[in-house]
Amino acid sequence: MPLPSVQVTPVQGARELDEFIKFAWRVYRGDRNWVPPLISDLRKMLDRSKHPFHQHGEVEYFLARLREDGPLGRAGAVVGRIAAIVNHLHNEVHEEKTGFFGFYEVLPDPMISAALFEAASAWLAEKGMDRMRGPASFSTNEECGLLVDGFDSPPMVMMTYNPRYYIEHLESHGFTKAMDLLAYYLDDRVPPDRVLKLAERLTKRTKIAIRFLEKKNFGREVELVRDLYNRAWQKNWGFVPMTDAEIDHMAASLKPVLDPRLILFAELDGKPIGFALALPDVNQALAKANGRLFPFGLLRILIESRRIHRVRVLTLGIVEEHRGLGADLLMYAMLYSDGVRRGYHAGEFSWILEDNELMRRPLEALGATVYKTYRVYDRSIVR
Repeated sequence: MPLPSVQVTPVQGARELDEFIKFAWRVYRGDRNWVPPLISDLRKMLDRSKHPFHQHGEVEYFLARLREDGPLGRAGAVVGRIAAIVNHLHNEVHEEKTGFFGFYEVLPDPMISAALFEAASAWLAEKGMDRMRGPASFSTNEECGLLVDGFDSPPMVMMTYNPRYYIEHLESHGFTKAMDLLAYYLDDRVPPDRVLKLAERLTKRTKIAIRFLEKKNFGREVELVRDLYNRAWQKNWGFVPMTDAEIDHMAASLKPVLDPRLILFAELDGKPIGFALALPDVNQALAKANGRLFPFGLLRILIESRRIHRVRVLTLGIVEEHRGLGADLLMYAMLYSDGVRRGYHAGEFSWILEDNELMRRPLEALGATVYKTYRVYDRSIVR
């Protein structure tokens, strides 16, 4: 089969942005594990005037098109997409010149990926970057990482999914592992007795109290999450503090699906020292909508949402000076016990840095095991 001849150009105008968004449906046609994103949400995310990431970041979207008719389609057909991203906040925090790539989707031919990577790399070089990292859409605060193990089940809410051949495309074009992100899974309705007894002893010994989110004071609770998040994660690999606008945007986006009893605060002597945020796995419902709310997508989501039986614990952290007291185990145990009572009998804990033993040990004590691995890659940029 002859190699495809492709041209990669920046996205221009609403029509091409629509092509950028909808190209994924071609890549995943027939893949039962892919969960289509809501097209309306993705449009807002990519809109430079609407998503708060664009207030401190620069992004260029690219499409790869066939130059001539061939086995992959007619001339002009879209065969790949990528975004090149400069997160100025990341580079300020880490004192780096790292650019990112994200929203990467491509047909199986690796030569198309080569053209996409070169276009993104050239744009990042013009911005003064010396390294390209990804995938991240847009940052570690959103979806990030390439699925490299665990292709036998759909992703949970706000987690990524991709074809297996993406691994070869990246690694054959000079990308090397920067960090693995682990997803733990637990499917057991009976919390281990030893964990419950340990949690009881810890509560008495440390005087740590765990409380649920108060939805009537939602604005105040969001402020508390903002403070705790930026304090507890500040030394983590790849961490970028969320701006006030980003926290507010995420809170508004998630509020309709939040279950207040899946959001916990740990307090010591009445002062907050950590929090945990879990979400019902709305991907179980979104899978039925095929990316559209109308005319029938919303109805399908509402029907399927009643059947959600899984949760994703997407963040749990303790401020540094209070780590090692057991607050993490107390929150895990509370989420486990209360979640089962509320009809959730399975959960994913993700993502967790592969070298974060402090977070991994309590999960393994609960009986959770790693079932998916996501990889963040790096490649040098030669200017």
